[in-house]
Amino acid sequence: MLQEEMLKEIDEILSTPEKKAHVDAILPLLHGKWELQIMLEACRADVLRFGEYKKRLPLITNSVLTAALRNLEAWGLISRTQYNEIPPHVEYAPTEKGRSLLPVCYAIIKWGSQNSLSPAESSEPGPT
Repeated sequence: MLQEEMLKEIDEILSTPEKKAHVDAILPLLHGKWELQIMLEACRADVLRFGEYKKRLPLITNSVLTAALRNLEAWGLISRTQYNEIPPHVEYAPTEKGRSLLPVCYAIIKWGSQNSLSPAESSEPGPT
């Protein structure tokens, strides 16, 4: 798809109130530092426990991971399955809607691997 076609389609989507509302509703996913990374890990592994997320994302705190997982579950992007065994455990897996984000994650990762946002390498001024 050419850039002009993409821009035209974006204009059409954003000029339809119902569709714009759907777009506005997903923006928190992109605003958060961790949600997209958690979704990528969910898609990569299919099923993960809380501790496995902590190993894959070592800088995330327990409270932030818990809140992000709850958000993703509320948005219908991951499912949470609790096993009442001894010891009890919980597994998280991407839903079909969550798996549909894989191409978005791929595009971001691909773009990020080819571009740098380091201020030292940019000719454009950074945020002030």
